[in-house]
Amino acid sequence: MSGIRSRSLQVAAVAACPFPPVTEPEQLGLCGERLGRIDRWLGALVSGGKLAGASVSIIRHGRLAYAGLAGMADIARGTPMAVDTLVRIKSMTKPLTSVAVLMLYEEGRFQLDDPVSRFLPCFANQRVATGGCAGRIETVPATRDITVRDLLTHTAGLTYGFIGKTPVDAMYRSHGVDFQLDSPLRDGPPTASLAEMVERAAAMPLLVQPGSRWNYSIGADVLGRLIEIVSGQNLPSFMAERMTGPLRMDDTAFTVPASKLPRFAAHYAPGLPEPKLLDDSMTSRFAAVPTLHSGGGGLVSTAPDYLRFCQMLLNGGELEGVRLLGRKTVQAMTANHLDGDIATVGTPFQGDAFAGFGFGLGVSVMTDPTRAQILGSPGEYGWIGSASTAFWIDPSEDLAVVFLAQLTPDWIHPLRRELRVLVYQALTDTGRS
Repeated sequence: MSGIRSRSLQVAAVAACPFPPVTEPEQLGLCGERLGRIDRWLGALVSGGKLAGASVSIIRHGRLAYAGLAGMADIARGTPMAVDTLVRIKSMTKPLTSVAVLMLYEEGRFQLDDPVSRFLPCFANQRVATGGCAGRIETVPATRDITVRDLLTHTAGLTYGFIGKTPVDAMYRSHGVDFQLDSPLRDGPPTASLAEMVERAAAMPLLVQPGSRWNYSIGADVLGRLIEIVSGQNLPSFMAERMTGPLRMDDTAFTVPASKLPRFAAHYAPGLPEPKLLDDSMTSRFAAVPTLHSGGGGLVSTAPDYLRFCQMLLNGGELEGVRLLGRKTVQAMTANHLDGDIATVGTPFQGDAFAGFGFGLGVSVMTDPTRAQILGSPGEYGWIGSASTAFWIDPSEDLAVVFLAQLTPDWIHPLRRELRVLVYQALTDTGRS
């Protein structure tokens, strides 16, 4: 596996792809020498066999400040990681789905406190688990209906089968409530449609009363079906026509066409001396049109595409004359909607209690960097993906960072915490220009 690309090769690669040219970091309030620590970090991850390949991209003040590449997108074929490598962004799909929902909200199609059962009658008369086991769960009636806001904030009482901590999680697994195209819990892709899978999910008991606690969940997948019902379009068509097309995110989609498969990264699991193959790039399930499109984790994208999405949010909902959301809607999306942080009002997820982080409408929101015990800024927002992807946007620093790799599970190495330190230690000015 090759290591970090030299800076001259980084710039040359960026110039040949839909990235803007790299601006000298010092012009953007960043120290080039300190950014070099990211180069060394990426190189060590690859040479140490922790990652097959990875990329880090940083924009500041509307310009590209850094584009680091290391290792291989596909080890077997000798394909190096490139700026236009296509990756499974997994749960970084959720913020795009949230923006789509908020676009329809701005059109007056619904209110955030509307019951979801108004559009999805299968969610009427929900019941909430109070005890028992997977085969016999005791329930009580829900005190109120799930709302659109509950789905956006992961406070609906829904869950994920793969979390595997409660009898309700086990019930999701036993009943096949699984929206992931490449789920390890299922042989082959899902055969149910999105509508059928949502109906199946609605038949499960809720984990907690709606609105009472944060629990990571299939909420964005349910929202994908809501988008279809409200808009009259299927989810891929809505996103392509209303979002990714206008933003010129040309590589962001639910499938990878044959012409783009050579740019598609393989998916790996931890292993030594090098990561082990989970999903081949050329024979992946993403190469075929699925029966179910997951608004919670089904998109493939690239660093240039996702940075355009980040810049749109940094700009208050607009990019290069294309406005998806109003400024006040973006402010609402990126504000903390919880009564405290996730550690206080939520369920720990993947070993991280998320102390110092609340949750907005589809994104995490940093509330207290000292409580989080990590560098950052109050009001910073973003999210992660289970294939070791991550992004965050820091409005106070006019900064966005996108990290892309293809390793599952994503919690095996503290990649995101390490990267945060490496990015913030390179800042030299006092924020917005």
